Amino acid sequence: MTKLDAINEKILHELSRDGRLSNLDLAQRVGLSPSACLRRVQELERSGVIRGYRAVLAPEKLGIGFVAYVTVGLNTHTKSALEAFEQAIARAPQVVECHNVTGTVEYLLRVEAADLASYKHWHTEILGVLPQVGSITTYVVMDSPKDLRA
Repeated sequence: MTKLDAINEKILHELSRDGRLSNLDLAQRVGLSPSACLRRVQELERSGVIRGYRAVLAPEKLGIGFVAYVTVGLNTHTKSALEAFEQAIARAPQVVECHNVTGTVEYLLRVEAADLASYKHWHTEILGVLPQVGSITTYVVMDSPKDLRA
C-alpha cells in the first residue's frame, strides 16, 4: 500500500481539484522537483489510490434538466434479488450512481433525466416494474451548492 504522507495528500488534493494539471505545475504546488512528483503520481496510480481521471460535464449542455436521488427498498432480501436488481440498474443509462446502503432501504440511486416527464417514464416503466422493488422514494435536486464529484 502506498504511504499517504503529507506530500502525497497534497498531490491528491491538487489532482482532485484539477486532474489536467501539468506535472510541472503540480510539482511547484506541492514543493517537489518534477521528476520526484511524477514518480509519486505514478506510484499513486500503480497502487490504485488514483483510479483514473475524468472530465466534469455540464449537465444542462447535455440535455439533463432533472436530477434526483432515489431510495429503493427491495421486497426480497436474497442474493439473487440483489444481483437481479443491480443488473437491471446497470442497464439504465439514467442511473449514474448506484449505492447499496444500510438502513431502511437497500439502494440509493442518482438519476439524471432530460426533464420530469422523462424521469416519470423511467420511474414508472423501468424501475417500477422490476419485481424486486418494494418501495421507491424520490428526492428531487433543486440546487447543488457543493458538489465535489469529478
